[in-house]
Amino acid sequence: MSDIFQEVDEDLRQDRALALWQRYGKYVIAVAVLIVLLTAGYVAWNDYRQRQREASGERYAAAVALVAEGKGSEAATAFGAVAQDSGGGYATLARLEEAALRARLGEVDAALAIYDGLAADRSAHKDMRELAVLLAVLHRLDTIEPAPAIERLKPLTAEGGAWRFSAREMSALLALRTGDTAGAKETYKSLADDLKAPAALRARAAEMLAVLGA
Repeated sequence: MSDIFQEVDEDLRQDRALALWQRYGKYVIAVAVLIVLLTAGYVAWNDYRQRQREASGERYAAAVALVAEGKGSEAATAFGAVAQDSGGGYATLARLEEAALRARLGEVDAALAIYDGLAADRSAHKDMRELAVLLAVLHRLDTIEPAPAIERLKPLTAEGGAWRFSAREMSALLALRTGDTAGAKETYKSLADDLKAPAALRARAAEMLAVLGA
């Protein structure tokens, strides 16, 4: 008798399972298909990004080769194309390379536009944006208004900043242009005494202190 009840119970479970499948099976299938499609899409996207990175790397290397061959103008154009068509690190490096070449070719305005654009690009790494600020000020050092330039460099001078020593040195030079000799001396002294600063920079700071009579 118990076997009969067991068979009936199994039949009922099967009927319920069949009813549930008929009611919800299509949704289960849809979810399964969606998961497969998403997984396939993710894999395909990663493959595409990898191919893009490899292609960007090859184009970047080709532009570097043009520099080595002394073809500055062609290299600048090539770096510009990499910057426009690539993403991530290659694009940022290509922008910096193009700007440096433009400046070397005498196209200072074009170089400054690239530096300023990179400095304002929130998608770029913070250190690279700050480097662009530093280089933009450097190329304008003799013509820029000192006070706004010092303010622009101020965030870069904070402790722990990647370019703090160069930013402080440049700020001291700009302070001299404003007539703030005491402020410049103080900055140079802190640089000369800072064992974490590059040796060459410390030496320059010491020389400037000697010139300023400190």
